Amino acid sequence: MNYTENPFGSTHSLDANPFDDPSPHSSTPKFPPNNTEDHAARLEEINRRERDLERREAELTQKADHIRRNGRNNWPFFFPLIFHSIADEIPEASRPLITRIYQLWLVLAATLVINLVACIFILVSGAAGGGSDVGSSVGYLLIITPLSFLLWYRPIYNGYMKEQALYYYLYFFFGGWHLLFSIYMIIGIPGTGSAGLISMIKNYIDGHLAAGILGTISTVGWVIQGAGNAFYYLQIWKHHRAAGHTMEKAKTELAAHGAKAYFTRG
Repeated sequence: MNYTENPFGSTHSLDANPFDDPSPHSSTPKFPPNNTEDHAARLEEINRRERDLERREAELTQKADHIRRNGRNNWPFFFPLIFHSIADEIPEASRPLITRIYQLWLVLAATLVINLVACIFILVSGAAGGGSDVGSSVGYLLIITPLSFLLWYRPIYNGYMKEQALYYYLYFFFGGWHLLFSIYMIIGIPGTGSAGLISMIKNYIDGHLAAGILGTISTVGWVIQGAGNAFYYLQIWKHHRAAGHTMEKAKTELAAHGAKAYFTRG
């Protein structure tokens, strides 16, 4: 054994002399080091989840916006062909007006049905021209009902939804013709397919009570929808002028969007 060997310098002793001054590197207590890789992985996972939530939220917003603009076909209810929702597509300030016009269109559709039934009763009563009345009234029901919706109701619906001049001019043109047609049906010349005023009075005089009553209901319907449409025609004309719509603007819209604008939204 080497007696000169420092027993405190043995490799089996303490790693460091506890009586030595602490070195700068050992001043900080040694704790298990942070696992930076795990921390980065957790942070990346959190960021990924946030991005996934944002993506899902954007998709839901996009779907909601798509439904609002394009919607699912819901009209007519028995065979949906188009999307129609005044509450979703028409600005709040204009909803009452469009609602009234839609109600007037419903009155028109109901009046056409009653007019047809009245003409059938006129035919059954043996009145002259009864066959012409029935034939014409059937044509009115099958043609006027869809065309009135497409040619003057739908344009003004789109007009208030998009506020584009083109739709207003379409409404004024076809809506004006409808007002003339309403006057024609109110008069009710026998043999023309109208159970209006003249035809109604004639049925009462001839003692055809059922035909006369149905003719009265039909005449009242023509008057209500005709007078209502005339009133709102003037209101829409004032709005159209105040909004600054012009024919040049309508031509520009037609050139920019084409006929497909009639079937699209937004």
